[in-house]
Amino acid sequence: MRILLAGASGTIGTALIRHLQQDHDVRRLVRRTPKGPQEIRWNPSAGDLDVDAVEWADAVINLSGAGIAGSPWTRSYKETLYASRILPTRTLVEAMRRAASPPEVFISQSASGYYGDRGDDVLTESSASGDTLMADICRRWEAEALRAPDGVRVVLPRTGIVMAKEGGALPNLLIPIRLFAGTALGSGRQWWPWISLNDEVRALEFLLTAPLSGPVNLNAPAPATLDTITLQLGRAFHRPVWFRVPGAILTATIGQLGRELLLVSARMEPRALAAAGFSFDEPTPEALAAWVHRTVTGKTAEEKNAAGTTATD
Repeated sequence: MRILLAGASGTIGTALIRHLQQDHDVRRLVRRTPKGPQEIRWNPSAGDLDVDAVEWADAVINLSGAGIAGSPWTRSYKETLYASRILPTRTLVEAMRRAASPPEVFISQSASGYYGDRGDDVLTESSASGDTLMADICRRWEAEALRAPDGVRVVLPRTGIVMAKEGGALPNLLIPIRLFAGTALGSGRQWWPWISLNDEVRALEFLLTAPLSGPVNLNAPAPATLDTITLQLGRAFHRPVWFRVPGAILTATIGQLGRELLLVSARMEPRALAAAGFSFDEPTPEALAAWVHRTVTGKTAEEKNAAGTTATD
């Protein structure tokens, strides 16, 4: 399959290219001068993209967007969060609308933030959106993608919290644990819709051909609270979780970012993925912790125990 990818430089995009290149022809959209034939220059801020790029592709995957935790949420950065998602999506859609032969499928990233802060409510693809800033961003982001021309299957992966050693939430949880300063955040009872990076890229590839359209929750099938995830990571590395940072301190320290990134509760279920037959490699917090340990150390916990080196994980 010929795949055009926007947002290739992020944690998910880097892993996805590495995964897809094994079986597909992948071209990346870049804002700098291309370094080879597998890169195509575009300027999403100006709506500039050669229509030939989307006519070449069987599928377009859009992962564009500034990092949620990339900067304090000043008024300017909030505008960046909107623009970095909406403008690239709009540029891709407009190119498809001009194309004589648009791609068959458009996978345009969304996020678990669509649902806002929902406590213990079980959230499926048909659940209503929330009232947070991220919920508003996701609604507008998805609306742009749904403007794709008739005949293009549009998939909106509402990706949860991606656990990857390369970035995102996991290093911030793991570093203090490995330093014997494991810390729980807020009440710890908030539901985190986590997914391993491995399953994230596998799910995105699955969506290229799965008979799904519209919103698809991308998170592990075993719901877990942040306390459960943190404790399982501690056990995998043979470390205690000693401390708790109250939510009020997090909010006072990093403001709205702290609340929406760390404290909101979204008990998502990946019903569409499950119904389509997707199988997770890391379906539970225990499996996640084992995968993280193996990814970080290069060995399973059992191998480390057998070697007598658990004290220096």
